[in-house]
Amino acid sequence: MSSISVIAIFDVGKTNKKLLLFDEQYKLVHEEGKQLEEISDEDGFACEDVHSLTGWIKSSFERLLSERKFDIKAVNFSAYGASFVYLDNELNIIPPLYNYLKPYSAELQKRFYDRYGGEHIVARQTASPTLGNLNSGMQLYRMK
Repeated sequence: MSSISVIAIFDVGKTNKKLLLFDEQYKLVHEEGKQLEEISDEDGFACEDVHSLTGWIKSSFERLLSERKFDIKAVNFSAYGASFVYLDNELNIIPPLYNYLKPYSAELQKRFYDRYGGEHIVARQTASPTLGNLNSGMQLYRMK
C-alpha cells in the first residue's frame, strides 16, 4: 500500500483543536479534533494548558508518522489571536499560555502609555490599537 502525500495543519482554536491533512490537490483527506480542558493562570483566569496542547500535537504527529498511511511533506500551524508561548533561556516552555481575553491591569496600562507618549501616539507609531492582552507586545510588557 502506498502512502498519500499530505500537508499537515494543526489548527489551534480557542475551543477546538484540529489536525487536518490535505493531499497535493488540496483535498481534505483526514480530519480529527480535540477539546482540551482549560486551566487557571496565577490570577485564577482561565487559560490554555500549554503542556496538554503540546502533548496532543506531538502524540498526534508521532501517531501519523508511525501509521505510514500518509507521507507528510509539510507541517503548518494556525493559532488563535494574540497567543504565543514563552520560552526560557534553555527553550523550555514557561506556562501558562495566557488567555488574550484576560483583563489588562488599568494601572499597568496607564504606566506604559504615560512612559511612551500616550495611547494615540503609541497606536499610530506601532499600528497597534489599545487592546490590552490582544496586543502581544502589551503581554510582554506585563510579563516584564
